[in-house]
Amino acid sequence: MYSCMVTTGVILMCLLSLCSLSHTLSLSCPYSVFPLLYPPLPFALLSLSLSTSLSVSSSFPPSLSFHTDINECLMSTHTCQMNEHCVNTAGSFVCRRQITCPLGYQISNDVCEDIDECVQGTHNCGPGFECVNSEGSFRCNAKPHCSMGFTQDTRGNCIDIDECGVVGRPCSHGFNCINTVGSYSCQMKIIMCNRGYHASPDGGRCIDVDECQSALHRCGEGQICHNLPGSYRCDCQTGYQYDMFRKMCVDVNECWRYPGRLCAQTCENTPGSYQCSCTAGFSLSSDGKNCEDVNECLTNPCSQECANIYGSYQCYCRQGYYLREDGHTCDDIDECAQSIGHLCSFKCVNVPGSYQCACPDYGYTMSPNGRACRDIDECTTGAHNCSLAETCYNIQGGFRCLSFDCPQNYRKSSDTRCERLSCPNFLDCQNSPLRITYYHLSFQTNIVIPAQIFRIGPSPAYSGDNVIISITQGNEDNYFSTRKLNAYTGAVYLHRQVHEPRDFLIDVEMKLWRQGTFTTFLARLYVFITANSL
Repeated sequence: MYSCMVTTGVILMCLLSLCSLSHTLSLSCPYSVFPLLYPPLPFALLSLSLSTSLSVSSSFPPSLSFHTDINECLMSTHTCQMNEHCVNTAGSFVCRRQITCPLGYQISNDVCEDIDECVQGTHNCGPGFECVNSEGSFRCNAKPHCSMGFTQDTRGNCIDIDECGVVGRPCSHGFNCINTVGSYSCQMKIIMCNRGYHASPDGGRCIDVDECQSALHRCGEGQICHNLPGSYRCDCQTGYQYDMFRKMCVDVNECWRYPGRLCAQTCENTPGSYQCSCTAGFSLSSDGKNCEDVNECLTNPCSQECANIYGSYQCYCRQGYYLREDGHTCDDIDECAQSIGHLCSFKCVNVPGSYQCACPDYGYTMSPNGRACRDIDECTTGAHNCSLAETCYNIQGGFRCLSFDCPQNYRKSSDTRCERLSCPNFLDCQNSPLRITYYHLSFQTNIVIPAQIFRIGPSPAYSGDNVIISITQGNEDNYFSTRKLNAYTGAVYLHRQVHEPRDFLIDVEMKLWRQGTFTTFLARLYVFITANSL
C-alpha cells in the first residue's frame, strides 16, 4: 500500500509518482480523490490511496511515503510580526527579530560586531596619521615628530640627518665637519700666530687679541685698558689723575677745585666725578646743576586739599573735616555728636563731611526743611492694605485696619454703631446693651497722666437720670480707670504711663437709670498709643 498526503499545490506530482510504475511492477491504481476544499479553507488536503500487487520480486519496500516541504514564508502563511523576519525550515518556519546595527557595526550570526576600519582600509587618516580602531569607530593618531637632527623616512621612522653631506656645508672655512648622531661638530684647523694675535674663527688668518675684553691685561684699579694691535695701554679714568709717587690713579675732588662754580646749592664729590644735590622742597633740574621748586601737591601728600609754596606745601581740609596733628590727614567732624541742641527731630546720621537727618523706616517722610519728620497718612494716600470690609484709621507713624461687626441679635445702623433687634425678657433688656458704638482714639507715649481720654453720657439727658460707668473688658494690665463726673456723665482716664507704642481695645459699659428702669449702653474703644511726634 502506497499512500501520499499532499496539499493542493503538489497533487499532480503525487499522482505521477504513484501511477507511473511499469514493466517489473504491475500496479493497480484504484484511487479515491477526496474533494479539494478551496477557500474559506486555505489549505485542502488530498488523500490518495493506491493498492498494488507485486508480480515479481522487487527490492522496493512494502510501503512508500512521499513528503514535500511547504515554504510558508513565500506563501504568506506565516505568523511573523512586522518587525520580524520569516525564515523557512523543513516542515515549518522561524520568526527572527530584525537586527539593525548602528554605524560602525555589522551583523554577524545575528549579533552586531564592530567593524575594524583600520584593517578593512575604510578609514580616512592622512599620511601623517596612524589609524587606531575603537568600538564602533576609529581615531587617527598623529605619528611622532622627530627631534632636531632627525627626519622621518617613508615608514615614519626617525633617522639621523647627515649635516656634513648637505650641499651647503655647515662649518666655515678653516673647520672640518664631523657628523654625529642627531648633530655635527666643527673642528678648527690648526694655524700658528705671533704673540698678541690668535687664529680667526675660520682658521684662515691671524687676528689681534683684545687683551682688554678678554681680561688678559694688567691695568690697576681705577685705570682704563686701551687695546692696541698686538698689545694694550693703561690710562686713568675720567676724574682721576696718575700719582707718579704711588704709581696709581687717584680721584680728583672737583668740588674743592672749583668751589661755587659747579652746583647751585650743594656739591658732593664722588669717585671719579661729582654730584649736585638740592635741599628739601627742591629738585635737580635737567642740566644737573640748578635746583627747581618741587610741587609736592602732585604726589598727593594731603588727604584732601594741598597748596604748594616755595620749597614746601600746606595741607587744607574741606568743610566738615579738620586737619589732624600730622598736618596731612583730614578727619570727618561728627556733627551729630558735637552739636548743641537737636539737629534732627528723629535721628541724626553722620556722613563724611556733613550729616543727614533720618526718619523711621515706615510711617514718616522727611519734611522740606530736611530736619523734621512728618507723619504719612496712609489712609489718605491709599498706601494701606485694608480690605473693602475694613476701615483704615491713620495713627502717628502708621495705620490700623478696623472692622466693625455687629454681634448676633444686632443690626448695623451706621459704620460705627449696632442697634439691638429684640429683647426676649425683661432681664435681658436690662443686661444686654441697647446700643454698641465703636470709637478709635490715638495718643502718644509722652502724654501727661492722669489723662482723661473719653467721656460718656446719655444724649439728651433728663432730670433724674443717673449713670453707672465701668470697664468690662480690655483693662487687664490696669492702665485705665473710670470716674463719674456728675449724675449723668462718666469719664475714662489713662492713669499709668505707657512707655512703648501699644494698642488697646476696651469695653466701657454705661448703665442708665431712667424712670425706674436700667438701660445698658456699650462703647468699644480702640486706643492706640503711638511714639512721640518727630
